[in-house]
Parts: sequence; C-alpha cells; structure tokens
Amino acid sequence: MTYDLGATARLIAQCRDAGGAAVTADAVTVTVTLPDGTTATPPASEATPVGTYHADYVTTVPGRHTVRWQFTGPAHAYTDVLDVRPEQTPAILSLRDAKEHLNLSLTDTREDDELRFWNNATTTAVEYFTGPVVVRTVTEDHAVGMVEALALRRAPVLEVTAVEPLRDGGTSYDPDGLNVNSPAGIATRKGGGLLHGPLRVTYRAGRPIVAENISGAARIILQHLWTTQRRSRSGGLPGARDDYSVTEPIPGLGYAIPHRAKQMLNPDDQGPGLA
Repeated sequence: MTYDLGATARLIAQCRDAGGAAVTADAVTVTVTLPDGTTATPPASEATPVGTYHADYVTTVPGRHTVRWQFTGPAHAYTDVLDVRPEQTPAILSLRDAKEHLNLSLTDTREDDELRFWNNATTTAVEYFTGPVVVRTVTEDHAVGMVEALALRRAPVLEVTAVEPLRDGGTSYDPDGLNVNSPAGIATRKGGGLLHGPLRVTYRAGRPIVAENISGAARIILQHLWTTQRRSRSGGLPGARDDYSVTEPIPGLGYAIPHRAKQMLNPDDQGPGLA
C-alpha cells in the first residue's frame, strides 16, 4: 500500500503454526527497513482474530520500505513492502479533478487510494511525451570534459540552482552566471567560455502553468486506464466502448494510452523539452 509522507502506516500480519492455523505467538518483532538502509522497530500487539498482529509506523522518508515480521513460539515469518509518496504530489490532476472527470462521488473515499495510483501512472504517461509537467528538483551528473553547453535531461528547465564539480579540484559555477534555454534545457555561460566537467547539476524542472491540452490529455488517459481495469472486474461499464482504446500501438507505450490523448498533446509530443 502507498502512504503519504508523515502518515501512519498500520502494518498487519498473522502468525501461523506449521499446520497453517492462526495462533498467538510467544514473541513478535517488526523491522521496517527504510530506503536508505536504516531500520525502525515499531512495537506490535495482538488484535482480533487470534494470531493477527498490528504495528503502527509513522512514515518519515519517501520511497520503498521493506517490512519484516518475525514470530517465535511458533517460528513464523512474513515480509511485505510499503511505499511512501513524496511530500510534493507527483500527479498532474488533483484527486477532485480526477473524481469529477470519472463521475465518482466526491464524498465516497473507498477508491481514493486506487484512483491516486492510476492518476500518478497517468502523469508518467503524459510526461513521456512532454517532459516534466509536475515541478520537481532534479540532480544529475554529466561526465563531460570541456564543453560550451550542458544539455540537461529533464526539460523544460525552470532554473539551475547548483553546478558543482564531481572531482577534487574541479570548478563550480554560480547559477546566476548561466543562461538557460528553458524549453530545450541547454545551459551556457553568460560571458561565454567553457564549462569544465565532470559536473553535478541541480535544477528545477516542470511547468508552473499546465496547458489545457496537457490536462485534457491526462483526463483521457486516466479514464482509459480506469475503465480498462474496472472492466476486468465488472464486465464493462456503462458507456465504456472498445473504440476508446488504442487501435494501433504507440511506439514506446504500446496500447497504454488512446491515440486521441497523444493528439491532444500535439505539439507537446515532439519530445521532452521541445514543446
């Protein structure tokens, strides 16, 4: 399951004996391994029914966590994972916009977590064509020697915040001394001259204003993904038609999105940073 950063994750597991029956354990240990390799051991307690245990863990960092349950008396173990979203939303559409587009009740929250998952997947599909839409901080290394320009990989670029050397004795550069072509993501020195690498560049990428063709395409992709997976459960939704889906594969994405969404992204589908 995925949690927001700072939320409490309720971890649940069952202790079972060799025959598979749920039983009370003599002792239980829960170890949460964070993305950086550090660990936490929240206390666990038995709940109902018999043999069911839970532990509450307050999330502190984003990323994939591993959860390890170890029982003794009887010996039993269980391993699971949980994901923590970053503080900044990774989605183009708000949850309210997504629910309104899918004609879902704004007050019924039972499917919110699932919808947020597909909303985030939709953003990834859109950004395949447009480059970053959601504003984020990017840090990347450039193994270059002496160059007149750096081609940053996640355009459009809003601003460069740091340029630091990757080796001892290398040269750092003041971001104020750089010209940045935002759509293309090309950074050059204002006074001319070369940039001496290798360099680590930190910058902000994305679009502070999301054009309606992009948000419109996001709505089409979200509806396609949502309808497709709901159909598998219920045999189809009212108004859901096969011609909503892709009829020919899109290079790089196959049948993941409808062609009408790709058309909505024009001219943003020219490639990352070229819109």
